[in-house]
Amino acid sequence: MVFRFFIQSITYSGIATVLVLAMLNISFAQVRSSSNYQLQSDSINIGGGFSSSTNYVQESTVGEIATGKSDSSSYSLRAGYQQMQEVFISLASTGNVVMDTDLPGLTGGVSNGSTTFTVITDSPSGYQLTIEAENSPAMQSGANTIADYNAGPEPDFSFITGGTDAHLGFSPEGVDIVQAFRDDGGACNTDTQDTALACWDGLSTTAAVISESTSSNHPDGATTTVHFRVGIGSNAGVITGLYTATSTVTALPL
Repeated sequence: MVFRFFIQSITYSGIATVLVLAMLNISFAQVRSSSNYQLQSDSINIGGGFSSSTNYVQESTVGEIATGKSDSSSYSLRAGYQQMQEVFISLASTGNVVMDTDLPGLTGGVSNGSTTFTVITDSPSGYQLTIEAENSPAMQSGANTIADYNAGPEPDFSFITGGTDAHLGFSPEGVDIVQAFRDDGGACNTDTQDTALACWDGLSTTAAVISESTSSNHPDGATTTVHFRVGIGSNAGVITGLYTATSTVTALPL
């Protein structure tokens, strides 16, 4: 996501464009599990195993029949213990983020925008959705910056802007949001609620998990809406200019 804040005279206006990175990966089907273990694949054979040297690593099986790759117009089969089971994952967005109001530089205010990400995967272990800023702080204009929202150890239930604050925060909503962004109606990382426009945090150059699932959601998928908010205090003294914040949203199968 690329956030551009065009500042002319004493007004702040914002347009944000979404940069989506969808990653394909390999995962494995799960055939047996317990509270401590998962057995991804099983095999009936008479030999083989793992061996290694200073230059090579080998894993083999002996005695399997009808192994290999088979394809038709509708299906792909990877038979045998040594065949990898491919996983599908896709990530799509509703489009660009457009902030809903201009912010006057003399009095400050709040501007909001949002976009929705849909993840579809057939991975039996689910997926993980992360967000990561390119710079710290995320929003910059040359040598001038607007700070990342500083929520502390837990996200803030309410977006709080003091008179001297100028900051950018985000809040995810959706069926798969992680515990840190769930709430009890008044505090975050508590209970299982997903109160609208609650639990705000700041962007970081370290990838932060915002949604996660432990099972396949194919073909319907799951959506996460990420709300963004810029708050400018009446005495923040933000220098006029073009402020840009670039972040990457990544979906990975588990």
